[in-house]
Amino acid sequence: MSWQACEALVPVVIGAVIDHAITPHDTQAILSWIAVLAGVFLALSLSFRFGSRLSRQASEQAAHETRVRLVAAVLDPRTRPDPSRRTATVASVASSDADRVGALCATLPRTCGALVSVVVAAVALLRISAPLGLLVLIGCPPLLLAVHALGIPLDRRSGVEQANAAEAATIATDLVVGLRVLKGIGGEPAASERYRAASRRSLHATLRAARAESAYDAVTLLLTMCFLALVALVGGRFAAEGRIRVGDLVAAVGLAQFLLGPLSQLSSTGAILARARASGRRVAQVLAAPRHVGGSATLPPSTPGSFSVRFAGIELDAEAGELLGVAADAADAAALADVLTMAPFADADTVRVDGAAVRDLDPDAASRLLLVARHDAHLFASTVLDNVRGTAIDDAFAHAAIRASDTDQVADTLPDGLDTMLTERGRTLSGGQRQRVALARALAADPAVLVLHDPTTAVDAATEARVAAGLRELRAGRTTVVIATSPALLAACDRVLLVFEGQVRAEGSHAMLAAHARYRELVLV
Repeated sequence: MSWQACEALVPVVIGAVIDHAITPHDTQAILSWIAVLAGVFLALSLSFRFGSRLSRQASEQAAHETRVRLVAAVLDPRTRPDPSRRTATVASVASSDADRVGALCATLPRTCGALVSVVVAAVALLRISAPLGLLVLIGCPPLLLAVHALGIPLDRRSGVEQANAAEAATIATDLVVGLRVLKGIGGEPAASERYRAASRRSLHATLRAARAESAYDAVTLLLTMCFLALVALVGGRFAAEGRIRVGDLVAAVGLAQFLLGPLSQLSSTGAILARARASGRRVAQVLAAPRHVGGSATLPPSTPGSFSVRFAGIELDAEAGELLGVAADAADAAALADVLTMAPFADADTVRVDGAAVRDLDPDAASRLLLVARHDAHLFASTVLDNVRGTAIDDAFAHAAIRASDTDQVADTLPDGLDTMLTERGRTLSGGQRQRVALARALAADPAVLVLHDPTTAVDAATEARVAAGLRELRAGRTTVVIATSPALLAACDRVLLVFEGQVRAEGSHAMLAAHARYRELVLV
């Protein structure tokens, strides 16, 4: 604001030099006014330097804090998972949308400075000529209202642009992650066409937003220039009629030219605000995700008792320390895994441990009590050992989990063994190797109740047999539920439930259920 006030004073001081020093040929006055002008420029330069630094700092700080809050909200165990919100969408919100929100913190100080400069210019013009000052004061508000109204369509199109860009980024991420699978099933053409269509939608939305912004800039610039031309015309007529002095005319014309910058800043603020509002709404949607306020943080006893699940037509009960198998098709298995994953956020008492509803526990406590290890779990960019022992109760148990999951065999094939660094999501490993490391991590967490969802779909039969034996040995005395169609895993279970069409149809040992036609179709064929 100080910078813009000094900018507005420059033509005023120059006009004063003309009227009070140059016209009367007063050398002393010229030197004095030049000193005043130098002082104005010094204040202008310093205030611009420090003001810009502070506004930039505010912008970066706001964007950073927005990203931190977004990450905290997504990683908070109390936040209800939203399967429809993909990783790439959240990344887009935390990057471009956060930057747009932060940019507002740099725009607002400049806008305040522009308003101050308009006020200073108006006061100076009022002192030169009351009609000129009134023209500026009366003309600016309608101009700003018109600019604001023009920004409304841009606001809508900016939101659509960001949403389409996030969709394209999400599809691109999915393609990169599943490229190997797509090649294996010959799905590359269909996947490419899907991305191409999303990319076209994103391009068209971006072009529409760019056209709207171009039209907005052109119209607001035209309105601003017309307003300034009117100010210059009126001031010129007053000077020609002798109602103002030559220095006043120079100051008036200089102020009219100077006002182009502040008014352009005020006009561009609408576009920046429109984009920030659209991005702000997307940020708010993530931050406003439903959260579980939870109950008591007290955990049940470390040795679990009964474990039960009730949802739709499925009734599942496991005794304390039982290794229970669930044979189900892909749809029923995924539905059961989803229910167990969402147990802390369930609307009803669908999942109970020791008779206590998991949803009544604090989410942190619930995650230590019940762990659902999905088949598509991701690994981190760290060593194999760090991926496993990050959740372990101690190093000795982490190594026991590594042996039980056959991850030690994986380590033997790696250049640095367990100290081998993995790339993002463990992409340097094969699918079976990633599964075994992820299984070791789940076993190392040693929860009271562990649910494994298809933990060995990418490994061979011999490896499955070793994993089944290791799982049974390590989880002895702890409740474990294995949702799978692997004969080796189900044969190691104490009891197996057959689920299809959303209901439990049969139960017994693996050998007993082998006589069941549906079981043979799911597991043995």
